[in-house]
Amino acid sequence: MKLSSKISALIDALKVLPGIGPKSAKRMALSLLSSNKDTALSLSKSIEEAVLNIKFCSKCFVLNDQEICEICRSPERRNDSICVVESTSDLYSIEETSEFKGKYFVLNGLLSPIDNIGAEELNIGSLLELIGEYDSKEIIIALNSTLEGEATSYFLLEKLKKENIVISRIAQGVPSGGDLNYVDNNTLRKALSFRTELK
Repeated sequence: MKLSSKISALIDALKVLPGIGPKSAKRMALSLLSSNKDTALSLSKSIEEAVLNIKFCSKCFVLNDQEICEICRSPERRNDSICVVESTSDLYSIEETSEFKGKYFVLNGLLSPIDNIGAEELNIGSLLELIGEYDSKEIIIALNSTLEGEATSYFLLEKLKKENIVISRIAQGVPSGGDLNYVDNNTLRKALSFRTELK
């Protein structure tokens, strides 16, 4: 039996989401259509509202619904350290730890010549302006350990060397509670390289 063209269109629309393949998209589409119609319409309205009203913060470039986000406006957040992350999702992950009390800068991507993402697309100039505005003393690079993440980290290091600031990077290696038998060689290599003295 051939699917309705409208159902197929919904499945195709859902497939654009990261991590959603054809089977998951079909399951989600049929679930939305067979459940309470109000639930599906509410989801549709929430997506429309978000798409129309969410924008980048003019200072740190996090996705939010205001010109300047809550973190940038907060007088309780410290200006002396800025944590550089790839995405709004990464910022949320760090915020959930309640460990970092400084400000952020969201790159919204990583250097990737294949995808035509260069330094201009990452707003590095805006980061340098922010460092000056806040008179920051430390930049924490919190990027993933992918090829693009490593390239971007080294690029940032070169750009920030001229500034009179400490440049640090989040620790990498064996996760808390991890078993060495299940840790890949690259992670283990980094764990040994970034070892710390016990005191």
